[in-house]
Amino acid sequence: MSDTEITVTRDLDAPRGTVWRVWTEPEYFARWFGAAPESVALDVRPGGAWKANIATPGGEMPMRGVYREVVGQERLVWTLDLPQGVMEMTATFTELGDGRTRVVLRQPAPPQEQCAQAEEGAAQLLDSFAKVLASV
Repeated sequence: MSDTEITVTRDLDAPRGTVWRVWTEPEYFARWFGAAPESVALDVRPGGAWKANIATPGGEMPMRGVYREVVGQERLVWTLDLPQGVMEMTATFTELGDGRTRVVLRQPAPPQEQCAQAEEGAAQLLDSFAKVLASV
């Protein structure tokens, strides 16, 4: 982690096409993102919107944003609209060979006192993604 960015990396036992599909298709996205399936809408193209309602102990939390960059099976850049402003996130997908793919998730670092929590949240997201991916 740097002072300006949180980076979390996972090497996954699946080809890049499968990883991309699980990341970008609503039925899989709902499972790994922890969203109500009927709330998920993904328009995976530059300028396309996404939304999902996440189940939390305090009730549902609506999340939304816009895809800024989509490079098929290689890179996604999207926004997450938060009460305090818009956060841009990036995921890159690199074919490692032998049917494996590296996913690198990047997001801006929050204030120092929130960094550990933000890094843990990003890691948990990729852990959840890996579990869903393993079931595909």
